[in-house]
Amino acid sequence: MNPTKAPSVRAAQPADADALARLRYDFRAALKPVDEAQSEFIVRCSAWMRERLAPGGIWMAWVLEVDSAVSGALWMQLMEKIPNPVVERECHGYVTNFYVVPEHRGTGGGSLLLRAAVEACERLEVDKMFLWPTARSRPLYARHGFGTQDDVLVRQTG
Repeated sequence: MNPTKAPSVRAAQPADADALARLRYDFRAALKPVDEAQSEFIVRCSAWMRERLAPGGIWMAWVLEVDSAVSGALWMQLMEKIPNPVVERECHGYVTNFYVVPEHRGTGGGSLLLRAAVEACERLEVDKMFLWPTARSRPLYARHGFGTQDDVLVRQTG
């Protein structure tokens, strides 16, 4: 499907919560078997998202619009660091729930979403952005300056 207008990105608003919850369902349901009805999930997730998208919180999100329809999203949580006396910014950005509907991949929309998050981090003086990429998404992140680091340890607890 070729869009008639160029894809665009804007900050997500609480009114976008239902559309964003549908994207979240599609994103995760494509990865693993679901154990919650779509209608129940949409209600639960959209309530969570609406609350997180209120101004002044630690969550930020951007939506990709293609032909006036929400066709992708990227979420980021700001994580405060404990103050320190050295030259180091005191906030991290956790990038998550980055998804573009399959029919609009390859249009540049993913780069637009990622660029919006990077620009917000630069403006907010975020020290590092971090995420868990898929094999398919690694080239996109690499094109935007992301790389691997060996100084992070992870322990699965569940």
